[in-house]
Amino acid sequence: MTRILIAEDDPSALRLLTKFLTAKGYETLTAADGREALHAFLTHEPDLVLLDVQMPHMDGWSVLREIRSMSSVPVIMLTIRNSTDDKVRGLTEGADDYVTKPFDLKEIDARIQAVLRRARAQTGGAVIAVGPLVVDDEAKEVRLNGRPVALSPKEYELLRLLASRPGRVFSTQEILQAVWPERVHEGSAEDVKKYIYFLRSKLGDDRDGNGLIQTVRGFGYKLVAD
Repeated sequence: MTRILIAEDDPSALRLLTKFLTAKGYETLTAADGREALHAFLTHEPDLVLLDVQMPHMDGWSVLREIRSMSSVPVIMLTIRNSTDDKVRGLTEGADDYVTKPFDLKEIDARIQAVLRRARAQTGGAVIAVGPLVVDDEAKEVRLNGRPVALSPKEYELLRLLASRPGRVFSTQEILQAVWPERVHEGSAEDVKKYIYFLRSKLGDDRDGNGLIQTVRGFGYKLVAD
């Protein structure tokens, strides 16, 4: 499940974003000032940060600099300012996107999905090894115990997603967003279940989910070293 840290000092905006993103299937963490935001980032290692610029104790620019000194995790800045200088500053200092208030929740969701897709694409080209499984993203090849495994494009994308974070649980909604972004609102849990079944069949996992791909009931799926 994608973990998002929301750093926002306006209680109503914080509640609104938390409720909306939780309903969208994200795991949410919250912080009401810059110090809390940095502590939450270091403690919980979120996958994306929504970062308000104007916060007490430590402003968003300072938090962004601290994050960038140690991580390339995606950061979207939130601010009431709409000047070009502020946008340029945010992007120059390492923000991935910039949203001005008042914002539309659908726009926030779309920007989050776009930033996460870019972040995942930038990690492409690597060779990922999980136990006996090797995913070569540059060659678009999969090997299990040294033997090639033939996968369809969607099967490959799903397996690459799971292999990108071994042991991490990916929710059904998160899988739909990553593998079927063009029809995320039309897709269903049945699509994900079907392709999980296809992958398990090709990887030699049994019907009970014993093997590389495991079901975490009520949460989603994860890839583990067999």
